[in-house]
Amino acid sequence: MAILPALMVRSIPDPATEKTPLRLVPTWVEMDVPDQTFAPLIDGCLKEDRKAQQRVYEMFYGKMMAVCLRYTKNTDQAKDILQDGFIKVFRSVDKFNRAGSFEGWIRRIMVNTAIDHFRRTKNSYLLLGEERSIEDFGDQDEEDILAEEEHDDVMDLKPADIINAMQKLTPAYRTVFNLYVFEELTHKEIADVLGINIGTSKSNLAKAKHNLKKLLTKEQRLR
Repeated sequence: MAILPALMVRSIPDPATEKTPLRLVPTWVEMDVPDQTFAPLIDGCLKEDRKAQQRVYEMFYGKMMAVCLRYTKNTDQAKDILQDGFIKVFRSVDKFNRAGSFEGWIRRIMVNTAIDHFRRTKNSYLLLGEERSIEDFGDQDEEDILAEEEHDDVMDLKPADIINAMQKLTPAYRTVFNLYVFEELTHKEIADVLGINIGTSKSNLAKAKHNLKKLLTKEQRLR
C-alpha cells in the first residue's frame, strides 16, 4: 500500500471572505466538471501512483479541510482527521463505482473518519444522557429556540466566523449539528450513526442551534 507523500503537510488555506447568512446550508456541491474528468487520476490511485495521489490530495485539500474543521475543536485535530481520511480514500479507491460524485464519495469518507475519531476519544465526546429529550428543556429555553427559528436574521458573517463558533460547541452538539444541517441526516439516521436515541439527537441539535446563535451574536456585537 502506498504511503501518503510527505508533501501532504501544508498550511491551511485562508477561508473565503464571502459574506454568509446565519442560516447554514451545505457547502458541498457537485464539481463543475463531470466526474469522468477524474478517471485518469482514479486509475493512477488504483495503481498506487504517488503523483496521482498527490494530485487528488491537492485538488480536494481545501474543501475536505473545511469539512474536518467543522467536526473538530482546532486545526491540529482537523489535520489528523484529514490525513486519516485521505489514507482511507487511497486504500479504498477500488470501491468507488464511478457512478456518482468523486468529491461526494471523498467527503463521505471524511465525515465517517471524523465520527470514528470521536468514537475513539470518548472522554472528549460526551453525549447528553440517553434519557434526556427535547422536552427536558426549561420553558424559557424552548421559547428562545422557537423565537430564533422564527426570526432567521442575516448577520454580517464570514465562513471563518461560523467555523470558529462551531468549534466552541461541545463535541456532542457540534457533531449532531453537522450531521443534521450539513449532511442532511434525519434524527433517526443520526441516532443510528452515533448509537443514541432520537430524543438525544433532537436535544443536541436544539441546544447546538441555541448556543451557536448566541456565540455568533456575541461575536457580531464585539466588532
